[in-house]
Amino acid sequence: MRVAAAAAAAAIRPTAALLLLFPPHRRTASLRRSSLPFARPRRHSTTTTTAESHPKPNESNAARRRRARDSPEGLLKAKLDMCSRDNDLPTALALYEAAISPDSLIPLSLGHYNCLLYLCANAAAADSSSPDAAQRGFDIFSRMEADGVQPNEATLTILARLAAARRDPAMAFSIVRRMATAGTAPHLRSYGPALFAYCDAGDADGATEVEAHMDASGVVPEEAELAALLRVNSARGRPDQVYRLLHRARVLLRQVADATAQLLESWFASHAASEAGLDHWDATKVKQGLRNGGGGWHGQGWLGKGQWTVARTDMDKDGTCHRCGEKLVCIDIDPSETHSFAESVAQIAINRDANFVKFQKWLECHGPFDAVIDAANVGLYNRNSFSFYEVNRVVNGIQRITKSKKLPLIILHKNRVNGGPAKLPQNQKLLESWQRAGALYATPPGSNDDWYWLYAAVIYRSLLVTNDEMRDHLFQLLGTSFFPRWKEKHQVRLTFSGRGWNFHLPPPYSIVIQESEDGSWHVPTTNGDDIEKPRQWICATRKISGKSSQALARAVG
Repeated sequence: MRVAAAAAAAAIRPTAALLLLFPPHRRTASLRRSSLPFARPRRHSTTTTTAESHPKPNESNAARRRRARDSPEGLLKAKLDMCSRDNDLPTALALYEAAISPDSLIPLSLGHYNCLLYLCANAAAADSSSPDAAQRGFDIFSRMEADGVQPNEATLTILARLAAARRDPAMAFSIVRRMATAGTAPHLRSYGPALFAYCDAGDADGATEVEAHMDASGVVPEEAELAALLRVNSARGRPDQVYRLLHRARVLLRQVADATAQLLESWFASHAASEAGLDHWDATKVKQGLRNGGGGWHGQGWLGKGQWTVARTDMDKDGTCHRCGEKLVCIDIDPSETHSFAESVAQIAINRDANFVKFQKWLECHGPFDAVIDAANVGLYNRNSFSFYEVNRVVNGIQRITKSKKLPLIILHKNRVNGGPAKLPQNQKLLESWQRAGALYATPPGSNDDWYWLYAAVIYRSLLVTNDEMRDHLFQLLGTSFFPRWKEKHQVRLTFSGRGWNFHLPPPYSIVIQESEDGSWHVPTTNGDDIEKPRQWICATRKISGKSSQALARAVG
């Protein structure tokens, strides 16, 4: 089937498809001359227009940009950008035809081509029953190749989308493979077209092959990709793969969105799920797996056989399932992981903020602290102006909870310490009392508060009082699966009611997919931003011929 798909792709795009679909040793001598995924002499491949690339003597940067903007190439790019904004392929194609006409020829750059290909891919994805948009995309790419414009990662990703729109996952995958071998690092979005196309076609083996290539390239799947893999393997009745992917979701996702939760519920209700598993198993290995994994999973495969019962439920404050009575565990965090994470935070912060070293020295003199407060987040909670009074109420409240004789560390930007409401007499008294206690650190201008309160909370393993979800680009720089586990155990969230502040402390159990010793599963769903609403969990347990899986495990053990 894949050979036929490759041949069809080659018929559509003879030169590009040949280079994309076949390995280097099968190319002709003329194709071996290039290490790039497409073999033609290259001219510059930036989005720079002709006017920009030939500056006039003594021309200012502003004048050069203005001249480039008003050039034919610049005007065409502006019009194509508007087409992209409005998703207007017909107008973009009309502009393209006019630009390549010998009567009004305009040199097209990478930016022009990427915009045109993007619109073709959007149209092809919206109407996969019509091949016109995808074919136009391939035709435009042929022109781009003939012009010697070198594709970048975005170009090749769009080309993969065009292949997927033609329901040709083999071609989409070949593009990303050639991208990797040519030295263009593929992104997650580069793999998406092939992975989703294989899954939509019900080709579980093809999808698994794409997943393996992602792993080898260091590209980590997210929930959409894992859900697609779970869906196709569940539909194909492949319990071992579903088990493997559930554990991968446990590590990478921890919690699942409602659509993924429904997918898992369907799996547990399926005949394939009821048939999957062992009648007898080694209880010692299961216990050892639980210990080695830090608790919450054993990784020994499906335990037991028989129909699953599955439903949504929630946990009590101690982590006991209201439906089956299973008590969830608190999964251990290795102290060495915490130390490494603290060093990573410090290194990133120091690279961006020369003042951070002073903060580290200050902590050596004034630490440790049982709690750290993101005072800007607290003082602006549901209000337009900063309130020192509310920050102080939170300071006193968390001190009572920690039962510490020492005030928590209060992180606040110097501008808030020196200006605005800080000048009021009652606030001056508060600030002075915090300073005398060695509990206030004012971050200097140009510094980002986030690194300061995060670092302090990590090195002292203390509670962190903030409603900041820590999802922005700064926290993405940390790039570690440790971060969500750390937040779960240390972040204190706040809500406000008529009776005052409500402190939502970290639960005494881990909010993560958990596999129990008797083979049951509990999967947490995402709770949105409503921290007062009970989190829903999927509870999946077995009915095994009148005997519980615990009894079977004891009998074997």
